Amino acid sequence: ITAKAAVIFVTLQYNVTIPATEEQSAETISLYHYGIKDLATIFFYMLVAIIIHAIIQEYVLDKINRKMHFSKTKHSKFNESGQLSAFYLFSCVWGTSILVSENYISDPTSLWRDYPHTLIPFQMKFFYILQLAYWFHAFPELYFQKTKKEDIFRQIVYIGLYLFHIAGAYLLNLTHLGLVLLVLHYFVEFLFHISRLFYFSDERYQKGFSLWAVLFVLGRLLTLILSVLTFGFGLARAEDQQLNFSTGNFNILAVRISVLASICMTQAFMMWKFINFQLRRWREHSSSQPQSVKKKFVTAKGKTSRKERENGINGTVTSNGADSPRSRKDKSS
Repeated sequence: ITAKAAVIFVTLQYNVTIPATEEQSAETISLYHYGIKDLATIFFYMLVAIIIHAIIQEYVLDKINRKMHFSKTKHSKFNESGQLSAFYLFSCVWGTSILVSENYISDPTSLWRDYPHTLIPFQMKFFYILQLAYWFHAFPELYFQKTKKEDIFRQIVYIGLYLFHIAGAYLLNLTHLGLVLLVLHYFVEFLFHISRLFYFSDERYQKGFSLWAVLFVLGRLLTLILSVLTFGFGLARAEDQQLNFSTGNFNILAVRISVLASICMTQAFMMWKFINFQLRRWREHSSSQPQSVKKKFVTAKGKTSRKERENGINGTVTSNGADSPRSRKDKSS
């Protein structure tokens, strides 16, 4: 009885079958576009993401936490990095396979050629559905993970930026560019969180953060370059530049400027946070060095003075006390 309703939640909707042609392919192709029913699919896979999140937490992260005996601060950060590193790794591998299979890497003009990209293959639509489902599931996880009140606002901003950009790329039919930028961003974020996991296991591990810092800056530059090429050169020279909701064409000047400004502002915000973070680390490192040198100097001086005092006490006892050999000889005589 509920099979027809369950299909809306489980399977992807709005598929279009393209008949086979002699020039293109010998088999029929099924492509997809988006619609209001995608909300039901996103809701279902949001519940799946909550279950997978609980499985990873219960059977992997909690067992490691019991062995390592982390503090409360490290415990929450370790759980966050563990969950995100698993998601980023999965998304990077899957997204890269889509890029290779669709030849987006070998042909950069595919980012804007044949826009609007209203019909997309099954894997790409499923990728976007799972991305939206994962970041929507992060809101109830704030309650399940008992996030501190002072961290809730930061997490909401963090989640909201992901949902805003992923949903924007999906609804504006910019799925090709969005996929490339997501894979690039996820790879850099995966390196950061996996480096933090190694750092929690051994605080001497710092090389991963240095590599992440270099790739973070390169990732921001590549994101800006690809965005400017797509909106400033590719879509700006397209023949059809009229707003049309029926065909899914949003290639007008106002939309291009808004999307490009949103990407640039987000990258500038991330760079500003990154620079402040690095400056704070350098200040802490530079301030800790003189204190450590001073402590070593005071410790060494204290050890010398104690030795001198011990020698002085021994000398005083030997010269004045009744335990010296001469005093014992005088007493016996």
